[in-house]
Amino acid sequence: MPFLKLRDNAELFYQDWGNPKGEIVTFSHGWPLSSDNWESQMIFLVEKGYRVIAHDRRGHGRSTQNWTDHNMEIYVDDLKELFEHLNIKDATMVGHSHGGGEVTRFLGKHGTSRVKKAILVGAVPPLMLKTPSNPEGLDKSVFDSFREAMRKDRAQFFLDVPTGPFFNFNRSGVTKSEGQIQNWWRQGMRTSFKAAYDSVKDFSETDFTNDLKSINIPVLVLHGDDDQVVPIGAAGLKSAKLLPQGKLKIYPGGSHAIHNINVDEMNKDILDFLKN
Repeated sequence: MPFLKLRDNAELFYQDWGNPKGEIVTFSHGWPLSSDNWESQMIFLVEKGYRVIAHDRRGHGRSTQNWTDHNMEIYVDDLKELFEHLNIKDATMVGHSHGGGEVTRFLGKHGTSRVKKAILVGAVPPLMLKTPSNPEGLDKSVFDSFREAMRKDRAQFFLDVPTGPFFNFNRSGVTKSEGQIQNWWRQGMRTSFKAAYDSVKDFSETDFTNDLKSINIPVLVLHGDDDQVVPIGAAGLKSAKLLPQGKLKIYPGGSHAIHNINVDEMNKDILDFLKN
């Protein structure tokens, strides 16, 4: 399995599939998951001739479970090292949820010299936390309850999230997939407690407003209008307006996990955006 030794000797696990000379698409996963969460999109694009690259953020999945440094500045610097190591150029970056924040801050901080397009899927920007200037956000008590539940019984909490709001399996008429639930749990429990715990603050309190405004490439924003984890009103709708070249597509009834549930539609939307 490929690992990159980073500047502080932490090791970053990554998957590099497909045509070595193909157009590159990178994937950044959501909380508290790993690169495995993108497998439906990755295999689809490989079969279309693309090269796909996805990593496990530090503390997540198979990457080093360090005690500190679980914040967006470190995450995007790690990703920059991976881009340099693999000589990634003219890529399209795709990020879900927390990973959408990673893509946004990466482009805001490190620029677009290696990236030509981006896709944000149920992504956390511009800001999840409710503040006087962001009344559509979620109250801090919501995120405090995440941390409290993790301290009480992380294993059960990591079953409750996918069983309910993540995939919208708590909605009437939705067919529940036990496989999706168990796969989410598997990925979440493989992530260190410390990384998962600290990342709650990172994805909820990081303000990406200025990053969005500075991104000078086409960005496709994909968001479910029944996203119970990252409400579209505080996220996708605002991001699309802040992005200079933002384009929004709303998935009616879509959950937070539209890339896992609306697989065929999502794959087509990604491919169309790559080609046009």
